[in-house]
Amino acid sequence: MNKASTLLIAAAFLPALALAGNSTKDPDDIGSRRVDKGLNFYTISQEMALGKQLEIEVEKQAKIVDDPVISEYVSRLGQNLVRNSDVVFPVRFKIIESDGIDAFTLPGGYIFIDSGLIKLTSNEAELAAAMAHELGHAAARHATREASRRRLMGIGTLPLLFLGGLPGLAAKGAAAAVMPMAFLGISREFETEADLLGVQYLWKAGYDPDAGIDLFEAMQSVERREPGRISTLFRSHPPTSERIAKEQKNIEKLPARSSYVLNTSEYEEVRARLYDLFPQSLEAPPSGSRVHD
Repeated sequence: MNKASTLLIAAAFLPALALAGNSTKDPDDIGSRRVDKGLNFYTISQEMALGKQLEIEVEKQAKIVDDPVISEYVSRLGQNLVRNSDVVFPVRFKIIESDGIDAFTLPGGYIFIDSGLIKLTSNEAELAAAMAHELGHAAARHATREASRRRLMGIGTLPLLFLGGLPGLAAKGAAAAVMPMAFLGISREFETEADLLGVQYLWKAGYDPDAGIDLFEAMQSVERREPGRISTLFRSHPPTSERIAKEQKNIEKLPARSSYVLNTSEYEEVRARLYDLFPQSLEAPPSGSRVHD
């Protein structure tokens, strides 16, 4: 590898590192910041077009929850977070009927949440925390930036498939590509960045930022009781104990608020409805069982 290529690759990894050091200083500027800086071979319109095609393929493979009450609630909750984020394109939220404890973000703002993850949460703020993390990935355009990095370094066949454009994706079989992309795992650097952005969006939307820590601890508890219960995607994130420590530091840097939203009656109704419509083996944590004073 020549010197120019080495410098280009190094430059591709700098913006997110700079964000980690600077963005906590200006959460009041959310909405006017550029958090998607970095090497990216996709325009926003190309990323959105790719995401749309991948969304179609996901929906061919997964069972989407089509209950209007649940879907409308999750969408409305998500759009409130979007309005308090740095994302620059429309974002869509859909629920997958699954016992898994997972969520993932496709290029262009297509966010999928397992019903099992919603059931694991104890209040609306925890659900918002999970969604805000995924929104951080969308706002920073992690999927196409990760693919661009891998293409630049000449590793991995999946990013090359994506970057071959939509015709190439269709020719090689989008259905076979969707799930590997979702579970390939973004770099730890990008996961750390999404945690940072997520807690800021949670705070900006008026939710208790400690809810993210509560959710991490709930996931950690499930994994201890039932090894393998947490999805491979979450296991590819930085270790949960490490994430909790970093999350606490991120929270400490946020401006204080006199009060936060923790829970709503609508959340309780929707969560109960999920259990009624889609029973599963995961034991429901008591409502409000992880409430901070």
